[in-house]
Amino acid sequence: MSEMITADLVDLDLSADTKEAAARALAERMVAKGRVTDLDGFLADVAAREAQMPTGLDGGIGIPHCRSEHVTEPTLAFGRSAAGIDFGAADGPADLIFLIAAPAGADDAHLTILSSLARQLMTAEFTDALRSVGDAARAAALIRGDEETEASADTTDNTGTTDSAAASGGTASPDSAAVSTTTAEPTAEPTAEPTAEPTDEPTADGGRPFRIVAVTSCPTGIAHTYMAAESLENAGRDAGDVEIVVETQGSAGFTRLDPAVIAAADGVIFAHDVPVREKDRFAGKPTVDVGVKAGINRPAQLITEVREKAARGEVTAAAKPGGTPVERAGEPGEGYGTKLRKWLMSGVSYMVPFVAAGGLLIALGFAIGGYQINEAKPVTEHFVWLQVDSWAALLFQIGVVAFGFLIPVLAGYIAYGMADRPGLVPGFVGGMIASNIAAGFLGGLVAGLLAGAVVLAIQRIKIPPVLRGVMPVVVIPLVSSMVVGFLMLVVIGKPIAEAQKGMTDWLGGLSGSNAVLLGILLGLMMCFDLGGPVNKVAYAFATAGITAQDPSPAAMKVMAAVMAAGMVPPLGMALATTIRKKLFTTAERENGKAAWVLGASFISEGAIPFAAADPLRVIPASMAGGAVTGALTMAFGSTLRAPHGGIWVTPLIGKPLLYLLAIAVGTAITASLVIVLKGMRKTQPGVAAESAPAAAKTKTKEPVAA
Repeated sequence: MSEMITADLVDLDLSADTKEAAARALAERMVAKGRVTDLDGFLADVAAREAQMPTGLDGGIGIPHCRSEHVTEPTLAFGRSAAGIDFGAADGPADLIFLIAAPAGADDAHLTILSSLARQLMTAEFTDALRSVGDAARAAALIRGDEETEASADTTDNTGTTDSAAASGGTASPDSAAVSTTTAEPTAEPTAEPTAEPTDEPTADGGRPFRIVAVTSCPTGIAHTYMAAESLENAGRDAGDVEIVVETQGSAGFTRLDPAVIAAADGVIFAHDVPVREKDRFAGKPTVDVGVKAGINRPAQLITEVREKAARGEVTAAAKPGGTPVERAGEPGEGYGTKLRKWLMSGVSYMVPFVAAGGLLIALGFAIGGYQINEAKPVTEHFVWLQVDSWAALLFQIGVVAFGFLIPVLAGYIAYGMADRPGLVPGFVGGMIASNIAAGFLGGLVAGLLAGAVVLAIQRIKIPPVLRGVMPVVVIPLVSSMVVGFLMLVVIGKPIAEAQKGMTDWLGGLSGSNAVLLGILLGLMMCFDLGGPVNKVAYAFATAGITAQDPSPAAMKVMAAVMAAGMVPPLGMALATTIRKKLFTTAERENGKAAWVLGASFISEGAIPFAAADPLRVIPASMAGGAVTGALTMAFGSTLRAPHGGIWVTPLIGKPLLYLLAIAVGTAITASLVIVLKGMRKTQPGVAAESAPAAAKTKTKEPVAA
């Protein structure tokens, strides 16, 4: 860590009284050193990371951190606060503040060094030395490890026992513990397997140690990942009869635990805030699944929990062998309705990239070559390098190919969500049939559900052991494709196609007040959950209408209304934070700057930080603005052939000035309502407006941390 922290990056008298002010004070030192290029942009990234989960740790430590494109090289700044600063830890304010800044593409070696700092923070000798150090240069040296021996000597009494050890009753060092602990550190080659082997070395009472494998991970993979690993290892040593091996899934990749170690384990602990990678490796074992901060704050309790589950022979539903991707991502005991929604959203989420790529290519083809470009000859037969129309035809025809995958991908990944990989083949086959018979979006939904159900039914049939090897690659794809194909072509395909045609004709016949009412409904749906299932249903409805090579004007009006309404929530929040800054916290004002770009790009999720902190005011205001925008867009008759892009595809929009006006009106309504609603929440005269958001944010910390 020789270049990561210097004396210039240390403030032993940090006077900030809030975590935002502390981050700014330390970040300014990074800017002065040329390590951060854009102070506000970097602080916005820090605030976004903080919004995911507070970075305060028990023991008086705050460790705000992020990966940011505004960081030139991995950097660490340290501040010591006499009064303490609230970073959301359960035991109170933090007096040791570490601001970690990693570039967006930080190399593995530097991230490994950052992980070593996280581990040092779990030792009392290190933190005690930092609390007592008298000058910045020596503090930087302590953090770098240059004065490790001297720091230990400073905290040692005349008998040779460290103060921290004496305070704890002279506990033996970890090296003398009768327990083996190993951590799989990140390496530049994530596919390599660690060589740790299970041991049968007897414990102090002569019995076999209880073996645990653990996985730790956090959203950025820089700090909490490794602190949780260190905490679990220390708790394993303290237990005396536990052997624990930890796989850290950090930013630098991860080294997979040896399969022999996993097979020999008696229990599993997941301490994570992002999905565990390759979770199936741990299937069939007693499992405790918690957030990463639980791994840091209560490791002994987690070890006790997994031992109790093993004693009862309890295997959690999430850890049982098999299960579909949706079931593995869900919670035990979920109802059928919840699973159905997740199956459908699985297909939609895989379909959206095809929609965006294909739709934008088609729209660009129309913009360059005009609407007659759909009648151009195939570019395989006629392409002139210097002719604009040839390039327009090329873009259009590539987009048509991409659009051709929409229904098969939708159906295939609905089936995948239900039945895992065996569902892909019948799902894609059913989806392609739905596309060929003009059953459209509805046909894709039905084909995907059918394919998943057929595969699940086949898998329940008892098969002789001799045939099990050929089931996944021959029997299941063959039988399920035949069944799904028969049902789609002969039984239900034609009725679904008629229903799809009826819906298309109804949509094409909308005009006047009916169209406006549809715009209001779509606007409300787009702004209700900001990228969630309801938002996606409205978006899927709109994109389904423009998948045809020659969509109707009504379908393009629906697409325009959906995109315009989806832009309103983040733009409204951005405008509100600009007009009435005092109603918002510093972090919200930073998020507001980013929301301008996110909203303009049709990324509704840009309003989520505001909705999470204050849903009762932000969501109704967003829905009101979105409904007005959707209604105005339909009333103005604006059209859109592209399924994404925000204001960046304005040249492709019919009646673009009126379209932008509708967005501006909705944005103003949302911002105005948010300002009014937030202004009404002050209950005492003379209370500063700034205090209200701060109080609201404080109340929401614990649920986020949990």
